[in-house]
Amino acid sequence: MAELQPIETALDALLAEVMPLAVERVALNDAAGRVLAEPVTATLDVPPFNNSAMDGYALRAVDAGKWLLVSQRVAAGDTAQPLAAGTCARIFTGGQMPPGADCVVMQERVVEKEGEALIPDDVPAGDNVRLQGRDVRQGDLLLNAGERLEAAALGHLAGQGITDVSVRRRPRVALLSTGDEIVDPGTPLEPGQLYNSNRPMLKRLLETFGAEVVQLVSVPDDYAQTVALLNAAAADADVVVSTGGVSVGEEDHVKAALESLGQLDMWKLAIRPGKPLALGRLPRDDGSLARFVGLPGNPVSGFVGAWLFLRPLIGALLDCPSLGSLPRLAATARFATDTGPRQHYMRVALRFTAEGIEAEAFDDQNSAVLSSCIAADALAVIEPHCQVEPGSRVTCLWLVH
Repeated sequence: MAELQPIETALDALLAEVMPLAVERVALNDAAGRVLAEPVTATLDVPPFNNSAMDGYALRAVDAGKWLLVSQRVAAGDTAQPLAAGTCARIFTGGQMPPGADCVVMQERVVEKEGEALIPDDVPAGDNVRLQGRDVRQGDLLLNAGERLEAAALGHLAGQGITDVSVRRRPRVALLSTGDEIVDPGTPLEPGQLYNSNRPMLKRLLETFGAEVVQLVSVPDDYAQTVALLNAAAADADVVVSTGGVSVGEEDHVKAALESLGQLDMWKLAIRPGKPLALGRLPRDDGSLARFVGLPGNPVSGFVGAWLFLRPLIGALLDCPSLGSLPRLAATARFATDTGPRQHYMRVALRFTAEGIEAEAFDDQNSAVLSSCIAADALAVIEPHCQVEPGSRVTCLWLVH
């Protein structure tokens, strides 16, 4: 019997010799969720000029505490004129500060009458002014390569007038479901059959990790067809993911098919759930290799395996460090468990309290109970041969995309 391998050994095998994918140029409007391939340097100050942080009156601080003539009106988008001494300017949020003005007093504190404004006497220089370059200075590193372009990053780029960016090509993934007993929703169930819950779950996870799912294939319990479908999947994908068929049953053909086509790097891990997990490589006609991840068929095993293996693999292909590992949080256990020889990844909900983070485990941790994953915020990592009691400190992997 093959010795069970630790997860660290499996990850090393999975990520060995993985090279980032090619670079392509895309419009900024189409870049959401993509991974930046090149650093971007600011060409503009942000904000590009001193402007008002609110509706009010711009003035010299030394003129506060008196009635001042309102000498101009500056709305957002207007070009402000130099401020005459002993006057103020009516100004609106985002409006350009008139040269000479060094503060803004909010309109609620000012009395205006017949073209003059009574300014309170406690208005310091710099008050309510956004200075040029406060956020970004020309020449600053705006974003580094490997950054995922989510909402704030997209806004940061748009603030420089950028219209297109260099990003990594999305990893192409073929998702194979094995087993004659697995059928798609919408098909009447025959005795002994199950609906395919893994396919939509894994497709969604892969897409949130940054991949593009290009094939959805059902693989029958037949060795020759398994070989043919694996070969076809590798020809069109950077990563081939299968569910089921990697155990030791007579109808589990994926491992044997993988070994006949390419190479098996790892099989059987010392983790729970997910022991019968296979990692390997499939050759393509151009001499390159598609990575293979064979997940167990039980849906919880597929869910956990996706976070532990598919996420870092997609991250390596995208050259995106933030996908390489899940954030680790120290929490107080609000559950009890005993582990055997395998490392256990328990589905837990996190509570953030004044005393710290608490982890509440789902009652039924069986690998077929997918409901345990719905409310899970994290995976509590329980070492082999470990006893956890309520109040014990545990490490949790936070499930963030």
